[in-house]
Amino acid sequence: MAGTDAGSGPRNTSRGSAVILVVVLAAVLMVSMDNSILNVALKTLAEPPPAGLGADQSRIQWTIDAYTLAYAGLLLTSGLIGDRIGHKKLLLAGAILFGGASAVSAYARTPMELIALRAVMGAAGALIMPATLAIISAEYPGDKRTRALGIWTAVVGVAVVLGPIIGGALLGWFWWGSVFLINVPIVLAVVVAVCWFVPDAARAGGTPVRRMDPVGMGLSVLGLLGLIYGIIRVGEYGDWTRPDAIVPFGGGLVLLGGFVLWERSVDHPALNLHHFRERGFAAAATALGVLYFALTGGTLVIAFYLQGVRGYSALLTGVCVLPLAVSLIIFAPRVSKLVRRFGVRAVCVAGLTAMGVGLLGLATTGTDTPIWLFELYLFVFGTGTAHVHPPATGVLVSALPSAESGAASAVNNTFRQVGASIGAAILGSVLNAAYQARIGSALDGLPPPLAEPARGSLTATLRAAADLAEQGRGSQAQSLARAATEDFVDAMRITWVTAAAVVLATAVVVAVVMPQAIRAKSRSRPEMNTDQH
Repeated sequence: MAGTDAGSGPRNTSRGSAVILVVVLAAVLMVSMDNSILNVALKTLAEPPPAGLGADQSRIQWTIDAYTLAYAGLLLTSGLIGDRIGHKKLLLAGAILFGGASAVSAYARTPMELIALRAVMGAAGALIMPATLAIISAEYPGDKRTRALGIWTAVVGVAVVLGPIIGGALLGWFWWGSVFLINVPIVLAVVVAVCWFVPDAARAGGTPVRRMDPVGMGLSVLGLLGLIYGIIRVGEYGDWTRPDAIVPFGGGLVLLGGFVLWERSVDHPALNLHHFRERGFAAAATALGVLYFALTGGTLVIAFYLQGVRGYSALLTGVCVLPLAVSLIIFAPRVSKLVRRFGVRAVCVAGLTAMGVGLLGLATTGTDTPIWLFELYLFVFGTGTAHVHPPATGVLVSALPSAESGAASAVNNTFRQVGASIGAAILGSVLNAAYQARIGSALDGLPPPLAEPARGSLTATLRAAADLAEQGRGSQAQSLARAATEDFVDAMRITWVTAAAVVLATAVVVAVVMPQAIRAKSRSRPEMNTDQH
């Protein structure tokens, strides 16, 4: 890669920038694919050794939640640290930690070992993701940044869809640990490529390193951990009144309030909060959070619909979600042209509207809906996503000075994760409540030991129907299974309409609040040195 001395303010060649983008996107692919690839292995983990780990439902859930907690809790702080020590160093540290934890996870002997290692992987992911956005922000100026962010968005979407497909294929040939080992060669390639191709960014304009704010960082970590943990508990039980959900959720809000007060009172804050007063910044952050609210909660419903109602395998379910990835691949890298012509506000509003229309379309699907029509609605939803994510992310990473690119990237990723967690909890609660309210009458006449657990979910009801069939009560089993799928479809429709209402309301808010013209703040390109290792 051609380069010059740091002091001369060089600009990398377009070929060099393209190589850096490929390297960064490989890291994004690895982190984004990890959770979705694990989802198809959860059933295997519940099997007794040596096929699985003999994990019960609670521990299986915590293999996901431990990652989410560590990831969400450290996102903001890792971005702030990257602004001080350099994002290349942070990316390398995160990749090495992620690869090491993945390799050890493949040979975990107990569920608790795997849960602990998943937390380490979440922490590593929190180091990687803000660094990738910060490096892209530094490497690509102006309109080129929006296009690069569009490609970043497409890779995230493709990774989420590819995960179940690759995971299903691996489990067809190898043991459950293979879903973790696949990360190791990617990590090795990323580490070598980062050392060789990604330059160290000097502080823009010679900006001195700001002092660390350990109190602010500590408050942000503890506040986000409490908030996300409370949301996870709500999503797990569908009950907003449980003390083990309300206490950490409320405590997290209090600590985050303390973080805001502290940051406003100190001379050297970890995060300059005055940016949130700017309408464009606030509107973009809201749009991004709501996007992941609908995307995460909506895809959760999709998985239940395709597997529980239509009876598809995990692998076929992954294939059926491909239109979402295809729409991102087609439109996300090209959205920069629309932004130049129509502005961020118009593109974001149009994207949110398309998302809402897609969700309303999904709300019309049922047990006998042609699958091509379902795929079409999913494509429309993905098309809307592709027109919101890149410009909203571009506003967030461009709003702060280049010396704070890590903070901007961390804010972006934090809003994504919080929105995703809230979406899973709220839309999951809506789905469960609507289903349980409808299935009750179909369970009348069943013995209480069978009826009570069957009320919990579609899977539990279908399991009860299978038990009835084994007892020779075939007609009753068929009636219960039919009622379960019909009642779930009704609950699913309510959930998708709820998501659509939130998305369309956000479109109105963005149309009113976001200025048509949004300017970047002091986005001078960071100087690069040419140290190659």
